[in-house]
Amino acid sequence: MCKNENNTNYIPGVIEVLPKTNMDLYFLFCNDELLVKLENNIASIPTIKELENLEMNNVQFLGSENEINCYCGEISEDVVIPNFMSYMNLKSLTHKLSEDMFWIGGRAIQVVNWNNDHVYCGRCGTLTQNVDGERAKKCPECGLSNYPRISPAIIVAVVRDGKLLLAHNLQFPKDLYSVVSGFLEVGETFEECVVREVEEETGITVKNISYFGNQPWPFPNSIMIGFTAEYASGEIQVDGEEIGEAHWYDPSDMPITPDSISIAKKLIDWFVKSY
Repeated sequence: MCKNENNTNYIPGVIEVLPKTNMDLYFLFCNDELLVKLENNIASIPTIKELENLEMNNVQFLGSENEINCYCGEISEDVVIPNFMSYMNLKSLTHKLSEDMFWIGGRAIQVVNWNNDHVYCGRCGTLTQNVDGERAKKCPECGLSNYPRISPAIIVAVVRDGKLLLAHNLQFPKDLYSVVSGFLEVGETFEECVVREVEEETGITVKNISYFGNQPWPFPNSIMIGFTAEYASGEIQVDGEEIGEAHWYDPSDMPITPDSISIAKKLIDWFVKSY
């Protein structure tokens, strides 16, 4: 089974413990695109030394990686960046950044967006204040506290007689198939969500649901909870709104599937190796 091994050398934090150095890393965004150094199709995060005199906004401490401080923040469109740097969409960097840097970048964009989305209290409209020692914003008028929002979702590999259920989401590129996934609803357990999502999207029911692993997924702010399950009953009947097609595939005849560091890839790889 999968286990979450993201950022084994990363220590999250809100308050700096280590002294600042010129090697500190800055995850800076402009319109949700990350500023990176790109050389031979390999991306890296710039250090503060390389960003000297570059104006930054909303800078926040994220934690440390290998005893190097990590920060996030924003830069405006009119700022002139060094010619060896460029802006890139975070999802396009899954194979260009190291895994540790990618996952820290995922934290960074969520913290940046959360900071921008909670400048004012959602209840009374008062300007919020940062809470000392934790990642939170509190309204000084009505006392409402807000923390970065995480949206839990399930993702499940359903198996029937040695074949895997794969579906084509209408938002996917042509011919790309993946396992079923979906967001939890209020008051729902993960297992209940698995049953509902599979039935809603493909028309079949499942049984023997087992936990597989989990993974943060910052598009935009999810935590993916992975499961395996067995076919119970029914015939495939897609909803036609979210899912265009779904079929059963054996390990020797798989369609195009996600090629990324996502838990979807890990679930599909588990099936291929197991069957």
